[in-house]
Amino acid sequence: MSKLPDTMTAIEISEFGGPEVLKPAPRSMPVPGAGEVLIEVAAAGVNRPDASQRQGNYPPPPGASDLPGLEVAGKIVACGLGVHGLHIGQEVCALVNGGGYATYCIAPAPQVLPVPKGLSMIEAAAVPETFFTVWANLFERGRFQRGESVLIHGGTSGIGTTAIQLAKALGASKIFTTAGSREKCLACEQLGADVAIEYKREDFAPIVKEKTGGHGVDIVLDMLGGDYMQRNLHVLAVEGRLVMIAYMRGAKVEINFQPMSTKRLTITGSTLRPRTTEQKGAIAAGLRKNVWPLIEAGKVKPVIYKTFPLAEAAAAHRMLESSEHIGKIVLTV
Repeated sequence: MSKLPDTMTAIEISEFGGPEVLKPAPRSMPVPGAGEVLIEVAAAGVNRPDASQRQGNYPPPPGASDLPGLEVAGKIVACGLGVHGLHIGQEVCALVNGGGYATYCIAPAPQVLPVPKGLSMIEAAAVPETFFTVWANLFERGRFQRGESVLIHGGTSGIGTTAIQLAKALGASKIFTTAGSREKCLACEQLGADVAIEYKREDFAPIVKEKTGGHGVDIVLDMLGGDYMQRNLHVLAVEGRLVMIAYMRGAKVEINFQPMSTKRLTITGSTLRPRTTEQKGAIAAGLRKNVWPLIEAGKVKPVIYKTFPLAEAAAAHRMLESSEHIGKIVLTV
């Protein structure tokens, strides 16, 4: 194996603020510790938590890189002690704790998965953050079962496009989603949504109730919170589950919890980054067993909206925050 360079190029957060604070800079080459691998990055996904970190609202966990970037795809170039089942030269994608916006990135071995057959490196880089999140929340915390109905907010986000496809592939009886334009609603329907609601023109709650004959849906997957919370409880069926993964419309809200008692509802939620390596490794194992076959069979695929060179991370963040995209934005190295 050729000797690795002493330095790499990374995108630093020069100070907290807008996209312009993302600047290329040289960094020392990271060295994998026990149970870790070093990946030569081919592509890195861009996600909302990256923008939150850039603004100073989502600090990396203790011991993690200060660089943004939570998912990468590339080739393993070094392995730390105690790494089993992975090898130098292997093409992989990984959920990382930070550091993805760089030419090289450390990843905990349990969070590393082989690139699914049939996917490019760019597509593989768009998988980990959203697929880990959807699997952990819709299927594990939300306890989705074949034949159930779901409402997925933010249908054209990375989370939304993933959740629609996985729910469809795993047997949802009816999939509702919300999106911000007619074009986005059509995109959701093409991915498998049965009913796509343009939330800027229509209130999703009465439409969901009407289309379900008054029963409501079994699961709501929401990243908005705020004024959606009460309506989410209203549209849930008896024994329904509300799963919260973010609060883009606000985390503090006054709610009438009576429907939770009368309909025996469950309200749950989670965030991915603070979980332990072991917990993330368990999610990875669930993905490899249940979802990788769907990707390799062509039933599910990450939706890529646009790619930017690593040095243009600021432009990628401007697009992310414009919300004009359908699917994922990816940085290429």
